[in-house]
Amino acid sequence: MSLFRSVVLYTALSLCANAALADMGAVAALRDGDMKKLNFHAEAKAPVEATLLDAGGAKSALADYRGKYVLLNFWATWCAPCRKEMPSLDRLQAELGGETFAVVPVATGHNPVPGIERFFADGGIETLPILRDPKQELSRQMAVLGLPVTVILDPEGREIARMTGDAEWDSDSAKAIIAALLDQTAG
Repeated sequence: MSLFRSVVLYTALSLCANAALADMGAVAALRDGDMKKLNFHAEAKAPVEATLLDAGGAKSALADYRGKYVLLNFWATWCAPCRKEMPSLDRLQAELGGETFAVVPVATGHNPVPGIERFFADGGIETLPILRDPKQELSRQMAVLGLPVTVILDPEGREIARMTGDAEWDSDSAKAIIAALLDQTAG
């Protein structure tokens, strides 16, 4: 009887895993324009833990975002492509951010708060939080080698996709990808 239970359990888990992969393939098919640089992983990567600091120096963690999809963007004030892309991230957060989705920008390395505040003011950034990774603890754990890098985390905090380079994150393709991911969670 235990062999039978094992076979049934294995079959059920396989079907669920295959359905999830098929759904991710459908989401990946929505990539167009800049979004073609977004690479979906065959398997989700384990969550990482690191302490981030807000503008006032208070600590926060990626675990604070569990339960929602996260578009985690690594950037710096000196990064020209980051300056180009940040307004689109802000517009995406304004349009789709909420209980099931968040855009989380992380200034990695030496980025003094006054510089970040100027960067946000110059770019008209109004909806995104100021979060910092001054010792690059999170960026090292996530193998961020250049900027900008954006990763998509699932509601369990696992990395499911990654893009190196800037993009228009409020494009029709980007919004369709995020909407499809959110539909998977709702379904």
